[in-house]
Amino acid sequence: MNSVENIKKQAAESGFSWKKAEGESIEVCFNRHSYAEAIIRQIPRFEKLTGIRVTYSISPETTYFDELTVKLNCTDGHPDLFMTGAYQIWDYAKSGYIQSLDEFVNDVNLNFPYFDFNDFYSGIISSLRWDLIPGHRIGTGPLWALPLGFESNCLIYNKRIFDERGLRPPETIEELKLLCDRLHEFDGPGTYALALRGARNWGTIHPAYMTTYTNYGAVDFEVVNGKLESQVNSPEAVKMTEDWVDLIRRGGPPNWSSYYWYEAGEDLINGKAAMIFDADILGIVLDSGTAGERENLVWTRAPLPEGNKALRTNLWTWAMAVNQFSEHKLASWLFLQYFTGKDHLKWACSEALCFNPPRTSAFERAQSLNVLSGMEGYTGTFEESVAGTYIQFTPQPHFIETTTEWAETLQDIVAGKYSSVEEGMNHLKREMDEIVSDISVE
Repeated sequence: MNSVENIKKQAAESGFSWKKAEGESIEVCFNRHSYAEAIIRQIPRFEKLTGIRVTYSISPETTYFDELTVKLNCTDGHPDLFMTGAYQIWDYAKSGYIQSLDEFVNDVNLNFPYFDFNDFYSGIISSLRWDLIPGHRIGTGPLWALPLGFESNCLIYNKRIFDERGLRPPETIEELKLLCDRLHEFDGPGTYALALRGARNWGTIHPAYMTTYTNYGAVDFEVVNGKLESQVNSPEAVKMTEDWVDLIRRGGPPNWSSYYWYEAGEDLINGKAAMIFDADILGIVLDSGTAGERENLVWTRAPLPEGNKALRTNLWTWAMAVNQFSEHKLASWLFLQYFTGKDHLKWACSEALCFNPPRTSAFERAQSLNVLSGMEGYTGTFEESVAGTYIQFTPQPHFIETTTEWAETLQDIVAGKYSSVEEGMNHLKREMDEIVSDISVE
């Protein structure tokens, strides 16, 4: 029985009608991702089940959020639903763009009885709740979106390259540095040890950098006298960034400063890079056009600083939100329930490689079908990391601006603009404090 037939059967058993908004049309904004592609493949079935017509746009991540912000501010038409990350919610919800989902969740007449909120990983669903108070941690307050999938961060390495040289995967940052030396131009000019993001973009900070930053015991902000105050020049933050800059110089991409996740992932898959430190799903979802080195990839946990045994990784989740100004909120809520429901996510994970699924049932389904059998180390790394995977940033509405400034400063430090890492981080603290100076913490 396919997912739609099962949903129809469950609806008939429970008396739930998917035709509550029949005849309406909704517009959806997608970021280009396997999660979006899986939804798009199933839109015709959703339309047939509900009688709702769906139109959509899709953009690459490098331009997606800029284009989305323009559309959300447009007075002449706007999307009814849009993909978002948890960090962007801190701006969009605070600015009034997002509809709280609690009024739908709490209305039993609008909820598909088999939806099952308890099936979501608790840390993932809680990342989409926030009380709109800057400085307050996520997990309380309204629910602003529902998750499509999430990313933890880990090291992925090429076992062929390692085996040919008698190398072992690193457990610590110091061991990773030594591997960077051993793997410099391992297969001639242009090949290198460690793929890392480096573009002047917030995406450079949130995956491996923030994971490592947290494992060094550093934090981004603290509340001091009712204001947010940057902590990026703390001893822990400076030490971590010194080691990170050392990694980039010893083993990073020759064109590191232009690297987004696409470039980093493609270098790994094509055998140009021996390792990558980034999202755990990156070795699965990116497609270089050929099989490349996929069969040689092995997943292992994020390297830790010396003496640290408690693994924490920063969370990223792609989610779907409803526009506060949508005139089709019921239709949008049905869309959300369908595409974050058990049946769709089981199908998406097992048939469309949509990892990591936000539901336990979807992950278990993929395991039972041996979908993960060709991904050496993935399941073990996932299970070792998931309990410590949550958002490490302090919620505040200027997240994109502060992290972009962070990425710019990191580039400048690597380029030698400052006499020391500490000087660069002192500069960054002043810039970040100025950016958040208008925020009062209640």
